[in-house]
Amino acid sequence: MTMHASNLTAPALDIVGLRKSFGKAEIIRGIDLEVYKGERHAIIGPNGAGKSTLFNLITARFAPTTGSISLHGQNLAGMAPYQINRLGLSRSFQITNIFPKMTVFENVRCALLWSKGYKYSFWNIVSRSQDLTEGADAVLEQINLAGRRNLPAGVLSYAEQRALEIGVTIAGGADVIMLDEPTAGMSHSETDYIVDLIRKVTENKTLVMVEHDMGVVFGLADRISVLVYGEIIATGAPEEVRGNPKVQEAYLGAALEADH
Repeated sequence: MTMHASNLTAPALDIVGLRKSFGKAEIIRGIDLEVYKGERHAIIGPNGAGKSTLFNLITARFAPTTGSISLHGQNLAGMAPYQINRLGLSRSFQITNIFPKMTVFENVRCALLWSKGYKYSFWNIVSRSQDLTEGADAVLEQINLAGRRNLPAGVLSYAEQRALEIGVTIAGGADVIMLDEPTAGMSHSETDYIVDLIRKVTENKTLVMVEHDMGVVFGLADRISVLVYGEIIATGAPEEVRGNPKVQEAYLGAALEADH
């Protein structure tokens, strides 16, 4: 993909001096990171490196001990997760996070409510809203689940449930998408399906993902940051990171071997 004048404009996500401690344990130890608008950026590292903590800090599930996080130039300090979402950032989780008893269509429609202006107007009868119906159906087409529209989400295959969660993540129109281990636990064919889906739905958006599968990382990412013991030891293009001796020593050699 083509980077959108990344050095001439404010980054989509700008992290400066970020630290997070839980008691005496410092989990995030001074992270500086810029994620450019329109790029696909992967964060990799061994278990316990702090990747999920970093995601939780960006989305305000945790508050930083020190440091700042900005989205499109706006400091996120003190904001609640829903406020950050309304600024254009949406995330998925490692564990599939859908409503299993609701239909596939209803799951996506719920995600559209705020972005379509319904807010807290509960007296609106959503089932009669044409814009919600059309918006949800458009997302289902995009994620290849139109044929599953009226099924309970809980009966979908694992890969389809992950696809639905990605659909819920993008439904609100966010332009920064964060995916946490999107292909975890998948077969090769399921992984290929989800990677193609991610590539399609993040076109012209900014993607930040945590992922262990190095084939996925090197196939999708424009840039990669390597997080080890709460510090980023390298950031760069895939081949640059692959050839970095520090990265190979700390993580990548073992990770690549594990993938084969």
